[in-house]
Amino acid sequence: MQSLSNNNLSLSHDQYLPHNFLAEKIILSSLLISSEAIELTIRSIRIETFYFKNHQELYKVILEMYNKKISIDIVTLNAFLQDTGKLNLIGGTKVLIELINYVPNLSYLEEYIKLVQDKFLRRCLIKLGYEIINSAYITNVSLESIFLNLESKVFELTNEIQTQTVATTADLFSNIFLELKQKSLNPSLSGIPSGFYDLDSFTQGFQKSDLIIIAGRPSMGKTALALNMGLNILKNTKLPVIFFSLEMSKEQLTYRLLTHETDITNLRLKSGNLYKEDWSLLNQTMKNLSTLPLFLDDTPNPSIQDLKSKLKKILFEQGQIGLVIIDYLQLMQNSQLKTDNRAQELSQITRSLKNLAREFNIPIIALSQLSRSVENRPNKRPILSDLRESGSIEQDADLVLMLYRESYYLTNDENRSQNNSDLVELIITKQRNGPIGTVELLFDSSRTKFSNLE
Repeated sequence: MQSLSNNNLSLSHDQYLPHNFLAEKIILSSLLISSEAIELTIRSIRIETFYFKNHQELYKVILEMYNKKISIDIVTLNAFLQDTGKLNLIGGTKVLIELINYVPNLSYLEEYIKLVQDKFLRRCLIKLGYEIINSAYITNVSLESIFLNLESKVFELTNEIQTQTVATTADLFSNIFLELKQKSLNPSLSGIPSGFYDLDSFTQGFQKSDLIIIAGRPSMGKTALALNMGLNILKNTKLPVIFFSLEMSKEQLTYRLLTHETDITNLRLKSGNLYKEDWSLLNQTMKNLSTLPLFLDDTPNPSIQDLKSKLKKILFEQGQIGLVIIDYLQLMQNSQLKTDNRAQELSQITRSLKNLAREFNIPIIALSQLSRSVENRPNKRPILSDLRESGSIEQDADLVLMLYRESYYLTNDENRSQNNSDLVELIITKQRNGPIGTVELLFDSSRTKFSNLE
């Protein structure tokens, strides 16, 4: 048996790591008879994916010949190995002759590749297991550092399982063409619908890997709007939604959820002033909400690494994440960059949030305060430059939504709306891949509930 590949673990001579000798041989044999097989394998398999050292060396040589545009068959490969002095590394000419005896069915090549990848990932998992054991013995490194390092490696391995190939432009165009064809047969939004029709017509839903900022002055309705969007997504898609509340407690958010779903006003619910019929409504609402994959976290001042660890845990348990909401941006801290320059620290946070959205391939909504300068203008509708403390929010965000309620600035009760519903302008001040504009919604302050205009 040849020596182990890159996974050189301390195993006894009769204890071998997972591998598939036959599948590796068939893949290498396929490379000698088909250029299409080479292109497919290159996109899917790295050198270390092979278990046997001589198979790694042989694959490395085939890749070198392919890159140099040298035709590849048993004769040219043998000559190239002799000329480069690598024939002995792969086990001699007899190994090449053995490959000829395998007559591969190219229609099953992808299945063989998956078999080899499966064994490779299992070897990686075993190697990680040994690292976990060894790490437990290291007492001069903090447990937090060890766990963060291991979490990162587990997540990388999970990503490797989910996306095992680097896409070429040919792959991307092919996938996009099929996607467009499917959309033409069944038109729908390209992203996750917010539940607000006019907004979705502007944005085509919240796109994966986007950083979305919802900004407004205090008590303008930012939290209520984000919570409304999260509930809409939960009901329409059943995708998990994670709400990181840095300002309100989980209990306060739960009251808001009940108010939103039952139409019992906040005041009556918090005071316990409930009617007989309210109890059955509350009971049914709690049962319905309990079935939704909504996660609330009210840990104060979390770092990006804290968020990342919690998202990994939920992703591992749920298999997917639909939306992440952070309320709000200015209460976050950067554990890696402690500085008196808050603008610089916030800049690092927004950049990290954008990277987090891309890493997990999910939309992230971050709420943001606006500076007081908006109060000093005759026209108090917010603009991008009103974003508080950092211009990097404007730079890193893919979509910026700003809330404006005219009634917020009215002090004369006679000028206020005669009912609880206010007209709200949701101003799209930035959209990286779409138009800007204004969407009108209704806001019921007594129920902290946004709704579409009829």
